[in-house]
Amino acid sequence: MAAARHLTPASRPLSKGSGGQCAVFFGPGATYHADSCEAVRGAVKRGELQLHAFGRRTYPGTLLPRKMLPEVCSVGFWNAIGTQNWGLDWHRNEGIELTYLARGKFEFLVDSEEYLLESGHLTVTRPWQNHRVGNPNIKACRLYFLIVDVGVRRPNQPWQWPSWLILSPADLRRLTTLLSHNEQPVWRANQEVGRCFEKIGELVDTDNPLVVQTQMQLYINELFLTLLQLLQKKNAPLDAHLTSSRRSVELFLSGLPAHLEDPWTLEEMARQCGLGRSRFTEYCRQITNLTPSEYLAQCRVEAAERLLRAEPQTPITDVAFRCGFQSSQYFATVFHRKTGCSPRDYRGTEPQATAAGQR
Repeated sequence: MAAARHLTPASRPLSKGSGGQCAVFFGPGATYHADSCEAVRGAVKRGELQLHAFGRRTYPGTLLPRKMLPEVCSVGFWNAIGTQNWGLDWHRNEGIELTYLARGKFEFLVDSEEYLLESGHLTVTRPWQNHRVGNPNIKACRLYFLIVDVGVRRPNQPWQWPSWLILSPADLRRLTTLLSHNEQPVWRANQEVGRCFEKIGELVDTDNPLVVQTQMQLYINELFLTLLQLLQKKNAPLDAHLTSSRRSVELFLSGLPAHLEDPWTLEEMARQCGLGRSRFTEYCRQITNLTPSEYLAQCRVEAAERLLRAEPQTPITDVAFRCGFQSSQYFATVFHRKTGCSPRDYRGTEPQATAAGQR
């Protein structure tokens, strides 16, 4: 199984991209606004990048008609001649994103891993996988891409494939399993995958997408069938835990420190994971050994500790509000209970001197 060469592990920012580190789990209905690709738009406008694409919502390119392949968010390719002065910062997409690097090389980061993509690599990212393209900038390359919304935002949701895909129900079930029970983001593609992307790329140089709708539908079907065959040959290890409700809670909790200012309630935290209060609480205790309210308070106090040290001139009341506490008095009470000293005293002492062991 050939994958991209690993570079040194990349640090993972707390809040990057269009909706934050765990934007996919935050907001009404556990949805979020995908990256608007302003860096791509800017490069095209400056003449630094050639973009050939169909898109809808926030994605650049010729606008797709409302009823034409409605689950397709973006499809096409870009051609970058020479090293660019931009990259795509940390973001997620609404759907399953496939890219194929036909020429060139550049760095590609997914969560805490960094890869060097080279000609012939295929990437597969799911809606909950945080990723960036370029570190920080794109190099000379030709990159094909396709984003299809399959109706999921969390790992434990059922995939809903477009009705215009003609793969058999058994093939779609197998493809879903291969894509959801394995989250390896980078693969070595074969010639068939490359040819599918190239045929799709030939269709996007028209101002009227409707004239190529049948061909586009046919080639995307061919691409997913080829992807199924490729992944079956790779014989990748599968892990059903990747689609479990517990994992949705794990992802939610890992992203919570980037959203501490929100007025979280138990009901809202559980809803973001698609669970009831009792089940969410049970998973939270299994993962953290704390109740949801205890874990939230711990995250807020830890964030406050960092701010108190990093910004000694910031008023303590401002620190409290930025970390999600509704009043400075309540902040002082919780902070003292967790650390053994007041926020003001903590700021004036060495971290080792605080009663960290009382947490």
